[in-house]
Amino acid sequence: MTILRSPSEMRAWADEQHRAGRTIGFAPTMGALHEGHASLMRAAAEQNDVSVVSIFVNPTQFAPNEDLDKYPRTFEADCALAESIGMDVVYAPTARAMYPEGYATYVNVERVTQRLCGASRPTFFRGVGTVVTKLFNAVRPDRAYFGQKDAQQAAVIRRMTRDLDLGIEIVEMPIVREPDGLAMSSRNRYLDAEERSRALCLSQALAAAQGLLEAGERDAARIVEAVRQGMAEVDIDYVELVDAETIERVARVEGTVLLAVAAQVGPARLIDNIKFTA
Repeated sequence: MTILRSPSEMRAWADEQHRAGRTIGFAPTMGALHEGHASLMRAAAEQNDVSVVSIFVNPTQFAPNEDLDKYPRTFEADCALAESIGMDVVYAPTARAMYPEGYATYVNVERVTQRLCGASRPTFFRGVGTVVTKLFNAVRPDRAYFGQKDAQQAAVIRRMTRDLDLGIEIVEMPIVREPDGLAMSSRNRYLDAEERSRALCLSQALAAAQGLLEAGERDAARIVEAVRQGMAEVDIDYVELVDAETIERVARVEGTVLLAVAAQVGPARLIDNIKFTA
């Protein structure tokens, strides 16, 4: 396994693979890898000739009051996991390489970024769109793998990839959960035992809503209110039922919808969701 540190090194490697007729699978991450990330890497390795995982804590998607400095960094363990899965490259650029002095260009994806996390983190998706575009330009993947836990992010990247004619297949992988149902997240490390116990109400409220949907409930307001009641133990940021692609709020469940939640639990902002097709 090779570790590459600069965009030029990454592009040179990618160009060599494409000249040889090989497909490239790519799993973008911020490190602190867990089984959710591992599922992305396995798919990238299994479905392509060669595979890359990026490890980069992207400063442009953090607001000044967020956890950029505290975000867990476990590079050696991350590389060991990537190597055990069979990844060919870890791309770990420095912040200076990604955003050199005088950097002034950003990618904004409109409409699909306005609700959910975009409402409470107004600079977040500008940072995501920018860094993913830069990673795509360096890695030049044929397929890129994202987790459903970040479903809005995946929708944003699909829209951006289509709108900018990037020619990359975006693959959304299922949420990976702990045995008790908590969605795996690098920020789960922030939780103490009591906070982690309370955090379970996110997945439990969503599971109850899944039951309502499967029983035929289609009124969005009733479903959202049931989830809010189930999350009474935590500080809710949002509970919304939206179209899975446009991220527009829906009044009734028709087609494929996303029921998404976010909450502050102790020091951790956690998100979770389910998708349902009527």
